[in-house]
Amino acid sequence: MTPRPRSDDTPKKRSAKKPSAKDRTPAGRPAAGNEPVPRQPGEARVGPADRQRLLDGTHHDPHGVLGAHPVPDGVAFRVFRPYALGVTVVTEGLRAELRDDGDGLFSGLLPLRAVPDAYRLLVAYEGTVLETEDAYRFLPALGELDLHLIGEGRHEELWRALGAEPMEHQGVAGTRFTVWAPNARGVRVAGGFNFWDGTGHPMRSLGSSGVWELFVPAVGEGELYKFDIARPDGSRTVRADPMARRTEAPPATSSVVHASHHEWRDAEWMARRADRPPHEAPFSVYEVHLASWRPGLTYRQLADQLPAYVSDLGFTHVELMPVAEHPFGGSWGYQVTGFYAPTARLGTPDDFKYLVDALHRAGVGVLMDWVPAHFPRDEWALAEFDGRPLYEHADPQRAAHPDWGTLEFDYGRREVRNFLVANATYWCEEFHIDGLRVDAVASMLYLDYSREPGQWTPNEHGGRENLDAVAFLQEMNATVYRRNPGVVTVAEESTAWDGVTRATHHTGPGGFGGLGFGLKWNMGWMHDSLDYVSHDPVHRKYHHDEMTFSMVYAYSENYVLPISHDEVVHGKRSLVSKMPGDWWQQRANLRAYLAFMWAHPGKQLLFMGQEFAQGAEWSEAHGPDWWLLDPAYGAEADHRGVRDLVRDLNTVYQHEPALWERDTDPSGFAWITGDSADDNVFAFLRHAADGTPLLAVSHFSPAVRHGYRLGVPEDVPAWREVLNTDDLRYGGGDVTGPDPVKTEPTAWHGRPASVQLTLPPLATVWLRPA
Repeated sequence: MTPRPRSDDTPKKRSAKKPSAKDRTPAGRPAAGNEPVPRQPGEARVGPADRQRLLDGTHHDPHGVLGAHPVPDGVAFRVFRPYALGVTVVTEGLRAELRDDGDGLFSGLLPLRAVPDAYRLLVAYEGTVLETEDAYRFLPALGELDLHLIGEGRHEELWRALGAEPMEHQGVAGTRFTVWAPNARGVRVAGGFNFWDGTGHPMRSLGSSGVWELFVPAVGEGELYKFDIARPDGSRTVRADPMARRTEAPPATSSVVHASHHEWRDAEWMARRADRPPHEAPFSVYEVHLASWRPGLTYRQLADQLPAYVSDLGFTHVELMPVAEHPFGGSWGYQVTGFYAPTARLGTPDDFKYLVDALHRAGVGVLMDWVPAHFPRDEWALAEFDGRPLYEHADPQRAAHPDWGTLEFDYGRREVRNFLVANATYWCEEFHIDGLRVDAVASMLYLDYSREPGQWTPNEHGGRENLDAVAFLQEMNATVYRRNPGVVTVAEESTAWDGVTRATHHTGPGGFGGLGFGLKWNMGWMHDSLDYVSHDPVHRKYHHDEMTFSMVYAYSENYVLPISHDEVVHGKRSLVSKMPGDWWQQRANLRAYLAFMWAHPGKQLLFMGQEFAQGAEWSEAHGPDWWLLDPAYGAEADHRGVRDLVRDLNTVYQHEPALWERDTDPSGFAWITGDSADDNVFAFLRHAADGTPLLAVSHFSPAVRHGYRLGVPEDVPAWREVLNTDDLRYGGGDVTGPDPVKTEPTAWHGRPASVQLTLPPLATVWLRPA
């Protein structure tokens, strides 16, 4: 259930009180000298139509009415201050009390030749007087170029134009509030600064852009706010800012005025991250759910622990499950309401920057899960934001996501596409994120995704492809790569869509240009390989092709091999618990599987807890079972051994270019034997760019095989083990080969030379030229 807004998010009414003679004593109004009574007040008053629109919150141009305006006999001042007892205008050489016109409106015609460059208001309330600037004396704080780009859907730095921006405007400090709400009849900004009653702070509509704007003096960082929107049907809704860069911690839902003060110290990392394309570089990823990795830690506390842990294990990157603000923690962040705000559960946006900075300085890249496929229906967030479908598709069949009870974005609307494309660049540029793993791409690409016949409408060509989503993903990828050298985008895409990692300007057999991603999760390899290892060894020969089939399509895309959070929740069991046999065999199977995975073409991703063979499924409520590594537990070697293996896998991996340099090039791989089903053996060669080979042999049977012959290149005189998952240090049986193995001139497996190895039980061995 989505949390309800806090009670202080609703407007707080103060009883209006008509000023009496007693109220207008010096205690109830500003002290003044000679205060002229404004002349001809009727000419200064707000007209009936404007008055009603202001009171209803449906005025498109409050600045055209309120503030100071030249008229034939002077300057008319009009102020809208609900609940005020009196208002006095103070400017150079003049001080005048305005006439109370009722309903919080005050006016006066002052004997001035021109509108003063600056003036202030003294606003008297019961028991206090506030001196303030008049918000309605300021020109728009948003430029014409910004509005043009927003209208075209091409504002690549949209966060600098929309939202709440603390700034100095016309020499005055305050905050510019802007929001896109083209269907609204009127918009007001409400917050702590006006006691959550936006009546006196109507915003102006900036032409046909659909953008509403108001500069509010004296409002600064840390102030809470929302937008009070008059819908087309006459009702009202109070909404959080879609562009808010900071929010309250859930279950509270207000937006927070924010300006960053973080000073980055990762210049060295940023300068070199584009040196090598990710698909040609070592790339092993540790997936983390920040809120549960070490429950209770803030971003800054995580910065003291996570970088050291990940660096020690040798992972090149972390992938953070969604960080953007979300109301329900049980969604793990995949139902986002604040697309521009890191979740306040763990700290401020600058605290999150501090964590990213610390990871970079530890030599660890940062990927982030990004969720542009859908958003929740919370009534204070994006759904029917201004009273009509805005961010979602106008067609209910296109808007409702059939699986998650959420709404899908309208990728065909240029402003919505702009909102998402700018959001992708925002995380990369403002938070130095090194890559975006885009969630649920398949659900975006297909109009019939999880829909039955009759529940979807074909595209203009009669097909099931969502052409708007295709165009959006292409634009997003092209923009991110152009603006952020060294950044990588990764698609979670589970179908056979052609060209997910092909360049956007290259057209494939299906007639579509590539989607432009850098990498794609290999869901086929994940499902097939996990199914294979879940079988008892005696039955594995009947499933042998599940481990070899991936090589049929391994070079059709640039792949990541993912063992993610999705595979260790909801009754799927943890990775080690998927393995058959007793505890020793389960761990041996896990170690063999991990080394097979690290040797297979493609990049690696492992979810937290699996690096030390956690036996229980992951739960966001308590995270990994770190106590399994405690020596007091008594069996720490069982779990520490697996973690030591993961560390060594990453270490050897990074030092062996054969394992990553040609990940996307068929010349980087060659089978030695892919059909030894009766032996449960898989053996293949990986080659570096200079031709240096590495031999990987995986044996998924529990028996030791002596003198097992494998064909090898004849130009390598001897081979030496560089990793053996049966090593005693990892909890294995220590069937290892410390001495070099000589190549013999005996033809085998179609090769002119061969070696004889002793294969450990349920183990993977890596060998390189001695």
